[in-house]
Amino acid sequence: MRRSEVLAEESVVCLQKALNHLREIWELIGIPEDQRLQRTEVVKKHIKGLLDMMIAEEESLKERLLKSINFCRKELDILCRELSLESFEEKEESTILQLEKDLRTQVEVMLKKKKERMQELKVLQERDQDLCEILCTKPYSIDSASVPSLEELDQFRQHLQALAETKANRREEFINTKKQIILCMEELDHTPDTSFERDVVCEDEDAFCLSLENIAALQTLLRQLEMRKAQNEAVCEGLRSRIRELWDRLQIPPEDREAVATFMTGSKAKIRKALQSEVDQLEELKIQNMKKVVEAIRVELALYWEKCFYSQEQRQAFAPYFDEDYSETLLQLHDSELVELKHYYEAHKELFEGVQKWEDSWKLFLEFERKASDPSRFTNRGGNLLKEEKQRAKLQKTLPKLEEELKARIELWEQEHSKAFVVNGQKFMEYVREQWEMHRLEKEKAKQERQLKKTQQTETEMLYGSTPRTPSKRRVLGPNTPGKVRKLNSTTVSSATPNSTIRSVFGGTVYHSPVSRPPPTGGKPSKTPSRLGQRTAPLGRQGHDKENIELSGSILTARTFKGFQI
Repeated sequence: MRRSEVLAEESVVCLQKALNHLREIWELIGIPEDQRLQRTEVVKKHIKGLLDMMIAEEESLKERLLKSINFCRKELDILCRELSLESFEEKEESTILQLEKDLRTQVEVMLKKKKERMQELKVLQERDQDLCEILCTKPYSIDSASVPSLEELDQFRQHLQALAETKANRREEFINTKKQIILCMEELDHTPDTSFERDVVCEDEDAFCLSLENIAALQTLLRQLEMRKAQNEAVCEGLRSRIRELWDRLQIPPEDREAVATFMTGSKAKIRKALQSEVDQLEELKIQNMKKVVEAIRVELALYWEKCFYSQEQRQAFAPYFDEDYSETLLQLHDSELVELKHYYEAHKELFEGVQKWEDSWKLFLEFERKASDPSRFTNRGGNLLKEEKQRAKLQKTLPKLEEELKARIELWEQEHSKAFVVNGQKFMEYVREQWEMHRLEKEKAKQERQLKKTQQTETEMLYGSTPRTPSKRRVLGPNTPGKVRKLNSTTVSSATPNSTIRSVFGGTVYHSPVSRPPPTGGKPSKTPSRLGQRTAPLGRQGHDKENIELSGSILTARTFKGFQI
């Protein structure tokens, strides 16, 4: 049993005792029955009124609780929809009081969440407004009257983070661009003359609107200034180049050049003005020294002709080069030709350098070929011969590769320009083939000359005898008896004097006839000794020829020892 029920029974017992006690008092007093009835009626009425009042109050409480429950349910439904949350689930078998308390507590929680979200939304909107003012963009689209969901708030935060990064990037770009703009303006001695330029250079950096339009305008301004700067630098560099060119042509001494050295760097307005003034002075001096300038240009022209492999016909095609009437017109013609030639060389510099590389390699190859045919190279010491052979073998491999590479590049060039690439007045590959053919012919000619020389030497030795290749020691003979004779292979030879020396037969030498026959001359090959022996000797020489014929046996014997085959 509940305590409330026990307490109610006790209240009934207490009321019963009180009524009994009232009846006893009335009995002792002697109150008549009708008065007792009245008094009991008053007690009843009083107790009932009190109880009715209490019941009415409790009923009223019940009604308020039910109303509160209904209200809280409605509020919860609205808040759950606004906060994008699931509906509140009521506990089963809950009393009215407990249900009202749970609903009211949940409503308070929901209201707190709503308030927090709305406050966060307000803060985010304020940040968004600040960023939009700086970046000149539209505010983030979100309903300020409704409660944002967690996803919407998260998207809003990500949007603001992206805006913050955009602001940081644009600000960095603005600061860097501003520095470059200031440097360009200082370099050009330019003063901001438009409102935008003043906003960029003079105003506070935080006050500058970082919109896309302003950033684009900023980049455009920078490009314009850089273009002006580049043009100014190009003009100054052109003036400097012209000054150096005129210095060289006019042969200006170094001490005079030092006076302008401070203006040979930079491109500010005052430097450009000083350079222009120097060019004007040098131009006047050039007119006064026309002949010297033209001759200097001709030297430079000849240098570029060599670089561009101009043929003699191409050089002679420029007739003013040979004109002796030194005038301003002649100078202009030379200047124009030199500028055009320089442009032509620079436009095809890689091809010309490749051809020059082939020329250098070819000359080195010819030098090695010449050394290879020189017999004296074997007397060199220090490993030079081995090094030369290695370099020669390397050139024999690299030259064809270089030729093929140049051939491909020249063919591509000729396709692009629709004309032939000439070297010394002829196509490069024809020029290369001609060089190889000339080299082959020279080698063939040298080979034939060596063979002819060898043949002539052999025939001379066969006719007159060979000469010792190495000096032999002279044998000292004892005192000879005058008129003493020595036999050589059944041939008698008398010593003319006591001091005469007899060469050994086994040494490969013989006595020559008193009057030796001249060696064969001209390119005609000499006849063999056997055929010569059949010829009739001219008058006046038959005696000598007879002596030669008598010595033929000793000659043949000597040649046999020397290894000659007749």
